[in-house]
Amino acid sequence: MSFIERIKRFLGIGSKPDESKDEEAKKEAIKEESKEEAKKEAVVTAKKEAIKSEEASNKAKSSEPKKEKSSKQEDGKVADKPKIGYIHLSGCTGDGMSLTENYDILADLLTDMVDIVYGQTLVDVWDMPEMDLALVEGSVCLQDEHSLKEIKEIREKANLVCAFGSCALTGCFTRYSRGGQQGNPKHESFVPVGDVVKVDVALPGCPASPEIIAKTVVALINGDMDYLQPMLDMAACNLACGCDLQTNVVNKALCTGCGTCVMACPTRALTMVEGRPAHDKDRCVKCGSCYTHCPRSWFPEEQIKKDLGL
Repeated sequence: MSFIERIKRFLGIGSKPDESKDEEAKKEAIKEESKEEAKKEAVVTAKKEAIKSEEASNKAKSSEPKKEKSSKQEDGKVADKPKIGYIHLSGCTGDGMSLTENYDILADLLTDMVDIVYGQTLVDVWDMPEMDLALVEGSVCLQDEHSLKEIKEIREKANLVCAFGSCALTGCFTRYSRGGQQGNPKHESFVPVGDVVKVDVALPGCPASPEIIAKTVVALINGDMDYLQPMLDMAACNLACGCDLQTNVVNKALCTGCGTCVMACPTRALTMVEGRPAHDKDRCVKCGSCYTHCPRSWFPEEQIKKDLGL
């Protein structure tokens, strides 16, 4: 920069026009930038509104037919579903836990294939409705008027009554009750459900496993009588002790030593001694698991005698 130019700058000669131009140019640039930003924001807002309106129109178009279709399908499913009730009498609720807590196994069954219409802990219904199948857990206390009334009402309202678990089927450990317990000291006599009303089918076990619950209900739905026949036979069975197994299987030379009874016993009242089951009476709770699981306890003895002419 020359000396004269530096003096001009010091005195301010010729600098104002340049500065004013620069300021105007800056203002113009800022205005242009703000206009561009406003345009961009307007475009983005318009796109968002268009997307929202399109989604809303799609929902409006698709929701009504789907709802109608699903409601029709649901109405059809509910109409075809068997109605099942769960009733708890005197027992430990182990069978109810198998029904409700093992939901990974029973999920499809409980939600898609059946309609649970009654159950003290499952459905908020006070009056007992009519049902296709009643799962009755626990034995009947003869001193409890409510239990006696309820089991008779179940027999009237249900097409099929199922002895659900060992307490309902054989009485199990409630057979040992002699009264005096803190809650209900006068409750001293407990009998299987079959001693009070007719039982159509039985699910053995202490407790009954989720697998047998699911398979039996599916067999009932499909009318699979081959699978159901042992459950139908068990409904009339009142043999509940390892002594019955000893008398009717081992003593008649029908035992094969398979050990199924030992594995089925929940209290380890049976052990294998020299290839045959030995019974510990002090451990036995009379659940009947050993007898119902033994493949030879259902041996067709009478039919064999008839075929052999004996």
